[in-house]
Amino acid sequence: MSKVLIPEYESLIFQFRGMKVMVDSDLALLYDVPTKALKQQIKRNIARFPEDFMFKLSKVEKDEPVTNCDRLSNLKHSSVMPLVFTEQGVSMLRSEKAIQINIEIMRSFARYRALIRENSELKKEINKLDKKLNQAFKFLLEKIDVLHQKESKPLNPIGFKPVKK
Repeated sequence: MSKVLIPEYESLIFQFRGMKVMVDSDLALLYDVPTKALKQQIKRNIARFPEDFMFKLSKVEKDEPVTNCDRLSNLKHSSVMPLVFTEQGVSMLRSEKAIQINIEIMRSFARYRALIRENSELKKEINKLDKKLNQAFKFLLEKIDVLHQKESKPLNPIGFKPVKK
């Protein structure tokens, strides 16, 4: 078995309707089949793909990745709305090559989830640090205000003193 040499599956994952998904054209490219053939396989096995495994993008949803991602520019003028697959939907696709690719895709979804968890933990740490810095700045500003509020005594003039007549 040869290992698939595309380590960046994470860049193929988008978020729609609160779910992490992959676009049918990307999957077809990975499986080395035409998108049309992939869609035919899905139609023949539609029972495997409930709405939480696969759904069709609306025109507005389709326009977002098309404008933000150059590699999806072929979808720009397509009248057919792309299908997107959740992690579970991807696992329903069958073929020898699909099985090998699916394993890598499942690992990518797992790395993606781990990255999100790490980012939320990092965000919490940054917020804690931010609170500590705000407290330190507040303390310093209070001390500076106290120093400015102290009455300053008039100073004796230095230098030449005019003679009074």
